[in-house]
Amino acid sequence: MKFPVRIFIILLCTCMSARSAHAQESSDLKGTSCIPVRSVAGDELAFQDGESMHFAVQYKWGAVNTDVGYATVRLDTLCYNGVEAFRCSAYGYTKRFFDFFFKVREDFKSWFTYDGMRPLKFTRDTQEGSYKARNTYIYDWTLPEPHIVADVYSTSSGQRNIDLPLTPCTFDLPSLFFYARNMNFDIIEPGKKYPMTFAIDDDIFNVYFILYGRETIKVKGLGTVKTIRFGAKLLEGEVFKGDEDMMIWVSDDENRLPVYFEAPLLVGLATGRLLDVEGTKHPFTALVEDKRN
Repeated sequence: MKFPVRIFIILLCTCMSARSAHAQESSDLKGTSCIPVRSVAGDELAFQDGESMHFAVQYKWGAVNTDVGYATVRLDTLCYNGVEAFRCSAYGYTKRFFDFFFKVREDFKSWFTYDGMRPLKFTRDTQEGSYKARNTYIYDWTLPEPHIVADVYSTSSGQRNIDLPLTPCTFDLPSLFFYARNMNFDIIEPGKKYPMTFAIDDDIFNVYFILYGRETIKVKGLGTVKTIRFGAKLLEGEVFKGDEDMMIWVSDDENRLPVYFEAPLLVGLATGRLLDVEGTKHPFTALVEDKRN
């Protein structure tokens, strides 16, 4: 069984992928529809420069119930080719004990504009046991038909240089996560499928999320949190079942922080939880009982 640290990195973008996955598409999800957001203007975003989140990833199967790894997501700002931009750095790793069974290191970076959240660049550096993968995307918006200039490598497929289609609603995984944190709950309907489009490796995937409603939950090590629960469609492949949705709970406040998730695997269940957060733009008012100290 592959211990699922990668799952949490991809959870942070509210959708899943596996290196041999095939997207579960339906005709009503195809196209270029964007997630309904309230605004992507820089000063109105749900996050800010300096935000840092720390997570634990847990694996459950029968009598096995243990943390297998950790992930961090950090956000800063810089100047990218003369444009003010955010840079997201997401890093996940297995604990030293589990490195003996299946060592995982995931390093994702994404650059996107401060105002408008338009993706600019994405890199991925992955090690999963003997498997390795690297992605470098440059988003070329200057052409009449914009595209992603993708330099991709994996130990299974070798080196490839390809162009991927690009629309205003296409993201990489980290930029999709931050874009989704600006959802407009005034117009999102519970139970309705909303499409999400992202690029990873050498392909474009169309998945969806569903809003289920508000819940107050207890998160180990964090406390009691008021949340909004979503389901996100998994991609069937080597790890995921594909016939069940991943469940995601985000803080019911202006930050929209991911605080907990559950993802059914082919064998067992992966869960993740927020351990701590620093540098939020808004007070963490959804945390009604703090267990961090």
